Amino acid sequence: MRSPMSELAAFEEILQYSFCNRKLLQQALTHKSYVNENRHLEDEGDTLQDNERLEFLGDAVLELKVSKLLYAQFPDKPEGELSRARSQIVNAQALARYARSLGLGRYLRLGRGEEVQGGRQRVSLLADAFEALLAALYLDGAEACLQQLVAELVRREMASTQVDYKTQLQERLQEKNGRPPVYALVSRRGADHKPLFFVQVQDGLGNVIGAGSGFSLKNAEQKAAADALEVEIAAETAVGKKSG
Repeated sequence: MRSPMSELAAFEEILQYSFCNRKLLQQALTHKSYVNENRHLEDEGDTLQDNERLEFLGDAVLELKVSKLLYAQFPDKPEGELSRARSQIVNAQALARYARSLGLGRYLRLGRGEEVQGGRQRVSLLADAFEALLAALYLDGAEACLQQLVAELVRREMASTQVDYKTQLQERLQEKNGRPPVYALVSRRGADHKPLFFVQVQDGLGNVIGAGSGFSLKNAEQKAAADALEVEIAAETAVGKKSG
């Protein structure tokens, strides 16, 4: 079994960056379950800080970096489209996918209970650890490595789909209220050879949150999902401004 320090060195090889302050990397990879179960290790000189504070900072770093990249890459896109694109990238599922590609789960320090429950593959845990990693890189002055990681995340997510608004909306609603969206065909108009479909989408609780139309049912549902996402993002932004 490799020592904790050799494990950190192995992960640094994946990142192609050596930390000036390796304790930052160790903290980023330490889940609170490990800290709770291993307080005795403090007497042996181990650093027992979980990654939640780093996650808090990493969330802000990630949003700023992604926003800046999208702003530069898509100079003609309006604010609404940029916000939806950012939402596609800065979400737990996307971050967990990228974390898995880095093998991040293997290097996490978890408590036994979390380990048994499959914590190394848990979406929320991987996403949080990835954000903590970005914060650790930021604090260590690793601007080039940080920028490379975020740029690759953006590239992967933008290339993976032509902005699948239905998937984005489903992921957002599942996280928000535990229920998927429900699409309903309101009407179908036009000639038989070129019908126009009108669709509404509900939040799974019976509330209509978006509407759209298109010359295929699939396209109409995508537009309804995009409409709902724009409303959701605007509402979250308004709440954020009030709380700030």
